[in-house]
Amino acid sequence: MMEPISNQDTRLEQLSQSVARMPSLSVTMMKVLEICNSPEASPDDLNRVISLDPVLAGKVLRLVNSAYYSLRTPVQSLTRAVMLLGINTVKNLALSAAVLKCLEGKDSFRGLSSNDFWLHSLGVGVASKFLAAELGVPLADREEYFVAGLLHDLGKIPLNREYAMEYSMAMKKAEEENRSLHTMEEEIFGFNHCLVGEMIINKWQLGGLFLNTLRHHHRPADAQGDKRSFISIVSLADFLINTLGIGSAGNPVKNQDILPALIRIHDANMDQSSLYSLQSAVLEEIEKAKIFLQISQ
Repeated sequence: MMEPISNQDTRLEQLSQSVARMPSLSVTMMKVLEICNSPEASPDDLNRVISLDPVLAGKVLRLVNSAYYSLRTPVQSLTRAVMLLGINTVKNLALSAAVLKCLEGKDSFRGLSSNDFWLHSLGVGVASKFLAAELGVPLADREEYFVAGLLHDLGKIPLNREYAMEYSMAMKKAEEENRSLHTMEEEIFGFNHCLVGEMIINKWQLGGLFLNTLRHHHRPADAQGDKRSFISIVSLADFLINTLGIGSAGNPVKNQDILPALIRIHDANMDQSSLYSLQSAVLEEIEKAKIFLQISQ
């Protein structure tokens, strides 16, 4: 086994400082999250906050009038747009836009391809939501799966930004040796992108569900209780998107070994063949959802 290139604690401290320098989520975004996380939240409450942010308001109107929703009559009222989209969809659009804005810039992606990374992330988000529906998750809860899938690999961005040469080497060796990227990260750095993702979630105060997803999405069996099922759906989605070759977050391995364990977690009518049978439907949803990523950017 390779020795980490330099002291693990030193690298973690450098990454901690790098994450600390990242922009915080905007005041508008924090208010949106506060409203959406309140059981008494209403579309009117959300509309009042969004109306004060012309850029976000424009994104909401673009989304509701996009081909994704295929409405017969254009919507010009922000209030009606929020009502049609629903609180969770608007929250997730706002959060996606905020995350992409915080991570934009030519130095954010060096060893990784920005377009491939976000396409992979979008694919995992869409597939997570789709699988959640297949496994009987209530409609109101499915948007959380989309965001978790979209965010699951965020920790790779500071790693590849701060250590571009080493990260490129990790990706190359993972491909040459047909091994997963996160295990190669552990050999080279002494830790992997899951730990760095936790730092970002903590900085942005996005809550325990997303934190646990970023922490355990490669080993969902390690998660506690009810979180295990949620995380394993995101892991199933990650497996499916890697299999389909949609975008890339640098991982050359489809990790077939994890699939039976993920399916067992759900104890549902889901096996390898039924997972693969969803491919065409997932691909269709991803094509439609690309407008979501375009609007967020």
